[in-house]
Amino acid sequence: MSGSSIGKIFKVTTFGESHGAAVGVIVDGVTPGVELCENDVQKELDRRKPGQSSVTTQRKESDTVHFLSGVFEGKTTGTPLAMIIYNADQRSKDYDNIKDLFRPGHADYTYLHKYGIRDYRGSGRASGRETAGRVAAGAVASKILAAKGINITAYTLQIGKIRCKQYKPECIDQNIVRACDPDAAPAMIKLIEQRAAENNSTGGIVECRINGVPAGTGEPVFDKLDAELAKAIVSLGGVKGIEFGAGFAAVEMSGSEHNDEMTPDGFASNNAGGIIGGISTGNEIILRAAIKPTSSISRKQQTVNIANAPVVCETHGRHDPCLCPRIVPVVEAMCAITVLDMLKQQAAMLA
Repeated sequence: MSGSSIGKIFKVTTFGESHGAAVGVIVDGVTPGVELCENDVQKELDRRKPGQSSVTTQRKESDTVHFLSGVFEGKTTGTPLAMIIYNADQRSKDYDNIKDLFRPGHADYTYLHKYGIRDYRGSGRASGRETAGRVAAGAVASKILAAKGINITAYTLQIGKIRCKQYKPECIDQNIVRACDPDAAPAMIKLIEQRAAENNSTGGIVECRINGVPAGTGEPVFDKLDAELAKAIVSLGGVKGIEFGAGFAAVEMSGSEHNDEMTPDGFASNNAGGIIGGISTGNEIILRAAIKPTSSISRKQQTVNIANAPVVCETHGRHDPCLCPRIVPVVEAMCAITVLDMLKQQAAMLA
């Protein structure tokens, strides 16, 4: 197993490296007959692409998607859908100084020990650029889910210690950090720009709400809906933690406080985050992902080289001072991929 695929029926396999010729994705198990054009995918890729604002990397990529297979006369054929995005603005020379050493916080050390070889140009396969393929696949999944009345919305909830205090979904794509609180966004932007000026970075929290998933979706024991969502989200390189519903706050609650009491009109609360026993309740599914500070910073740090000798590392190149603004559409994509795959598994079981 290569570890580059996810899903059982709606199966997604990404390929490509940050400074290779292209990145892309192959999606198997696409429902046939779905109207699909490249613009359906492009609008989501545009939300993820680099160079969007002062708080993202200044690498310039159009991230233009090309369909290679799986679509005929504007509709999906049900055969594998292949999509490719060519890289255009690589600066591999920016990484010449780190090819023989291990950058703190990066996968350099682990990749070399796993494969015996590593692509040091912009982190190769471990780069956030790999997520373009995920977003392309997620755009397809989201369109199929929307036809079923299922909608997914992610947003920046917190940057550093600055947290949103209100939820206004209409404001998410109206500010460059994709915060759900327009009053918190300016302070978040200021913090990110300050960290960038210091040649440093900051982390945050991205929250996601999934609405319209019918009760009964998910599998017992090992393939729980929340377990599969957790796998999908934690598979993103910048994610270091995840919680559902009340999450870690549950440790300070009593059972009577945490239990979601039931009434003839439905659940009185949603501390479970829309999933109980690994199966959806029909309530809104709510999850939060902890995003680490970007590892690539232009500061001198202690590390070792491939001979295990101590050296000083200073990472150059163009990097996001905070991952949250661009990881928002990626979180949505991974949730869409997972939910659609689980729905297809449910349909197969009942067939």
